[in-house]
Amino acid sequence: MPAAFDLIVKNGTVVNQDGIGHADIGVTNGQIEAIGDLGHRDAGEVIDATGLHILPGVIDSQVHFREPGMEHKEDLASGSRAAVMGGVTAVFEMPNTKPLTTTADALADKIDRATGRMFCDFAFYFGATAENTADLPDAERLPGSAGIKMFMGSSTGDLLVDKTEHVRKVLASGRRRVAVHSEEEDRLIERMPLRRAGDPSSHPEWRDVEAAVLCTRRLIALARETNRRVHVLHISTGDEIPILAANKDLITSEATPHHLTLCAEDYARLGTYIQMNPPVRDASHRDRIWAGIADGTIDVLGSDHAPHTREEKDKPYPDSPSGMTGVQTLVPIMLDHVNAGRLSLERFVDLTSHGPNRIFNIARKGRIAAGYDADFTVVDLKARREITDGWIESKPGWTPYHGKTVTGWPRGTIIRGRRMMWDDEIIGEAGGAPVQFSEGWTG
Repeated sequence: MPAAFDLIVKNGTVVNQDGIGHADIGVTNGQIEAIGDLGHRDAGEVIDATGLHILPGVIDSQVHFREPGMEHKEDLASGSRAAVMGGVTAVFEMPNTKPLTTTADALADKIDRATGRMFCDFAFYFGATAENTADLPDAERLPGSAGIKMFMGSSTGDLLVDKTEHVRKVLASGRRRVAVHSEEEDRLIERMPLRRAGDPSSHPEWRDVEAAVLCTRRLIALARETNRRVHVLHISTGDEIPILAANKDLITSEATPHHLTLCAEDYARLGTYIQMNPPVRDASHRDRIWAGIADGTIDVLGSDHAPHTREEKDKPYPDSPSGMTGVQTLVPIMLDHVNAGRLSLERFVDLTSHGPNRIFNIARKGRIAAGYDADFTVVDLKARREITDGWIESKPGWTPYHGKTVTGWPRGTIIRGRRMMWDDEIIGEAGGAPVQFSEGWTG
């Protein structure tokens, strides 16, 4: 008799490189060993996924979990609980913490903090500054490093690289793809007087379309000059879509659920609770970002999960901070779009699993294939549920989608063959590990 598997997920509808079809998945030592009809095989654990779809584990490549330094908003444990509750199996966390993740010691500290406390797998971006460019080639290859993150426009935190000579120096220092917040800082400073006290709907007037477009054009020119691959985060304007499409040899990009779901009309209802950098804009931009999803310009979805407490968000604009919870709602919000016919299930998987695997060169994650980690996001495409603040695991306990009914829900989160969430209950113990990259540390 063949040796027993550790786990068999049976009777589910699997979405992978072979298409969409019924198959069983056999798991040994945390990795996928076999896919097919495994009804004759034994396993230590069997999960019956009848009526459910088995997706490659969703990878959220942009979250802010606030630790160290801002644990009253979120910490690595609570943020990762939100992730697995929402069907997310791995996250890339951002460097604008306190202290900033701009040294090898700060990165190592985050990995130490995450080990034994995070419920999902993880990697941490290393923040670029005007002063640490000599460190970047080694930093991007350190264990647990998601690569380099550069803020060309100021957002939450103290990281800013806006001068052309400094941006050029960052791009010339290293080889891996650089993730960039693209807003033109000089224009943001110039337009500050356009902010109207108490009126968050003026946020996209201050941080206008041109601020994003000017910066993205400058970034692309410098990427070409230095021959450096660049990933433009949280695209918020339709104007950037044709620019990105014309430069796909070097440039990849990310869209977010809030820029695909919300629009300027929602400021009247939600106020500062949808205040983000870059901003939620009018519906015409949302529609053109959807067009970029449809034609393949956009490569990945990231939540830009950036929690703040209610007390902080309730401050009158512009004293209110930008950011919202998002890692837990990424899957149900986007599955609702799938059910509404705005994108196919295969395209959703491409944006949340295959895309991150491809552009970040992630090792053994992002596909349901033999030899890959047994990371699965198990979803019920027919489930109709209401998103509520009470469901949110993130410390602030709120979501801008409170009261929204969606069709499509995460039923289970399986990471390296271990069930972490099932039927809205976190059942696994914290056991997240650093994500590995084929361009990572080899010495």
